[in-house]
Amino acid sequence: MAWEFQNGVPIYRQIALRLETEIAAGKFEAGQQMPSVRDLAVEAGVNPNTMQRALALLETDGILFSVRTSGRFVTKEEMRLKDLRNQLAEEEIAALFGRLKAIGMTRQEIIGAISRWGDRVL
Repeated sequence: MAWEFQNGVPIYRQIALRLETEIAAGKFEAGQQMPSVRDLAVEAGVNPNTMQRALALLETDGILFSVRTSGRFVTKEEMRLKDLRNQLAEEEIAALFGRLKAIGMTRQEIIGAISRWGDRVL
């Protein structure tokens, strides 16, 4: 089944974010070989050139690396993966705080709500 994409954000960037999230979540482990461009493109329902662009972006960001004739692999640098998880978490927290501030919550109310929610699920 093809992935769903939003309007207004380049598809290759949305693909890169999804793959970053999957890597951060451990779907692809440090040093693991990524599926081929063609396989990922079929899974996502996009042109292979679009997938290639997304993977090249992840390579530029140091999340993936290429081995000539063998394909792309997730970085083996645990610190880079930890930084990725922290970056994604901070982006989610910033978005959440922004939405809660937009409905009129103060910083203290937001922190209290998060703390109460965390006590219930953790």
